[in-house]
Amino acid sequence: MKVTALYIYPVKGLCGIRLDTTEVGGQGLQYDRTFMVCRLGADGELIKVQMSEHAECALFQQDVVNHHIRVRYVRPEEPVTGYHELQDTALEFPVEPETDGLERADMNLHQSRVLAYRMGQKYDDWFTACFGFETTLLYIGQQRRPILGTFSPRNPPPEEPAPQKGWLSSLSGYVAGRREEEEEDPDWLTFTDCAPLLIATEASLRSVRARVASGEVDMMKFRPNIVVDGEAEWDEDFWAALSINGAPALLLTKLCNRCTSLNVDYAKGRYGGPREEQGTILKVLMRDRRVDAGSPYAPAFGRYGFLDDGVERLRVAVGDDVAVTRRTEERPRWDWPMKPKKDDPGRYYRYA
Repeated sequence: MKVTALYIYPVKGLCGIRLDTTEVGGQGLQYDRTFMVCRLGADGELIKVQMSEHAECALFQQDVVNHHIRVRYVRPEEPVTGYHELQDTALEFPVEPETDGLERADMNLHQSRVLAYRMGQKYDDWFTACFGFETTLLYIGQQRRPILGTFSPRNPPPEEPAPQKGWLSSLSGYVAGRREEEEEDPDWLTFTDCAPLLIATEASLRSVRARVASGEVDMMKFRPNIVVDGEAEWDEDFWAALSINGAPALLLTKLCNRCTSLNVDYAKGRYGGPREEQGTILKVLMRDRRVDAGSPYAPAFGRYGFLDDGVERLRVAVGDDVAVTRRTEERPRWDWPMKPKKDDPGRYYRYA
């Protein structure tokens, strides 16, 4: 097999950037999902802004230029929000901004919490003008989100959470990072959902395209990081390990179960209607792709992945050779606790 495409999404939830080659580290492709936009709730709560809830995310194009991220808003023919002059401007910020003096913000993303950084009023104002509701731009910097469930191939099995001691006690445990000196750091995340990498195949995309009349479904809808051509459709459900150019590279753990973001019409920044082809992608996958016993109502497309044991960094490029080096007989089972349990406000890195 061959690598056919590489994508990053520096600002989580916005349109991706296609690459020819990139570095891959323990937290995924370089610059992937290190920023995210949040909506400010009435009580000051930070609420994630992603295509699953905000189709207008598709109207934001981003690029990396001279170590800066440049974001542009593409106003559709039928506007989804009122006009503001900032919509005609591009927003730029460093890929790795200085964090000294930035306000901290407590973000709960899928019960995996982190104390991120607010980039500042200039950036908040720009996204607010484009989305039409009050927002803030977060940067994760060197902060870490914990991986929940058994998604990581290396982290110890999850235990029942200890009694919560309140936000300040949680923060204390998070910052202190108490551990034995010889203990290795558990795997961790930036603003990626549940794993550093998402791998998809062209073979399975062909199966999706065959289910719609036009035969046109863009891989971008599935928001992968690494795309390989594949051999048989859906064979990736059973992949456990991959090599790249003959060397150990990736471990695959869980299936990626899909949501309404598949139904976004990228040109309009709206969800496709039930009688429109763009609005049926999720439904056609539900016919036979609800294959994860741990998430029985969501169809699966793609695999979550991590760097293989002992691999700290690697360079990957379109055209690289990929081989399956280990398989499983059964599909993995989803066990990330997406919905909060009573009296469980989520976890910080190193805080149980």
